Amino acid sequence: MSIYFNSNKMFFLFMLFFSTMISISSNSWFGCWIGLEINLMSFIPLISNLNNLMSSEASLKYFLTQSIASINFLFIILLNFLFMKKFEVNNLISILINSSMMMKMGSAPFHFWFPNIIEGLSWWNCFILMTWQKVTPMILLSYYFNKNFLMIILIMNVIVGAIGGLNQSSLRKLMAFSSINNLGWMMVSSLISENLWLFYLITYSFLISIICITFYIFNMYFINQLFTFNLNFMIKISFLINFLSLGGLPPFLGFFPKWIVINFLMINKLYFLTFIFIMMSLIMLFFYIRISYSSLMFNYLKLKWFKINIKNKMFLMNNIFCLISLLGMIFSTFLFF
Repeated sequence: MSIYFNSNKMFFLFMLFFSTMISISSNSWFGCWIGLEINLMSFIPLISNLNNLMSSEASLKYFLTQSIASINFLFIILLNFLFMKKFEVNNLISILINSSMMMKMGSAPFHFWFPNIIEGLSWWNCFILMTWQKVTPMILLSYYFNKNFLMIILIMNVIVGAIGGLNQSSLRKLMAFSSINNLGWMMVSSLISENLWLFYLITYSFLISIICITFYIFNMYFINQLFTFNLNFMIKISFLINFLSLGGLPPFLGFFPKWIVINFLMINKLYFLTFIFIMMSLIMLFFYIRISYSSLMFNYLKLKWFKINIKNKMFLMNNIFCLISLLGMIFSTFLFF
């Protein structure tokens, strides 16, 4: 985390947030494109690290994929303005714009770059890529979406997210596929209402932040490192709670936005879509529980020279977050009564 107190990194982090504001407050597609480009140029210095070949490779891959998406976006806008003089509602144009935005945020079927890039990032950069970097494309997508096309895409997202994460041993790749799955839920919530989308995004960001902080504190990147959780039983329990919450199990905070989405889908008689979403959530819960089960059941001899440095202040903050996650449904009832 100390790396972000470097003045250069702080400048780029500020530009990252500022670029999103440029895109979402712009009154032209060209302004949106400029915001996206600034966003790309400010995120690359944050992820590139000369001491780490993986992050240098990730920054180059990220630059290439985002550049292709930006070129597509710009080309479609210019083409449309040239030949149509005004921006008419056109199915092909809306599908092309939607596709370039989906490539920007790593949505299926343009998701292949996402797990590969996330594998070379630190947990803090993973958190930014899985949350903030999705805000701009999602808002631009909501301006000009093609409903039928989006329905197919969000079904693909939940299926790819659930199936892709089954065979992974890397925790970062697992979180990447989890992010793809949650993107499907986020797209549905954006179709229903802007407020619901914002609520889902905030809840998801909150839960992801707890998990990323936990992995950062213990310096974990693979499932076989989870045995170090044997140091403290309460860490294991809080970890289990957060994963179940992210999977959307009823008593926890993560269930609440999913419950609202399912409720709206049922009211609108989208039973097949609801069935797919619930089934894929069960698969997601399976591999979340597999991670938690590994941390709970692994046994090892605690060596006297084995020391792990836990950052106390951050750990305390993480525990408070876990408490909110556990009591989230109780807090949420006060919103209605």
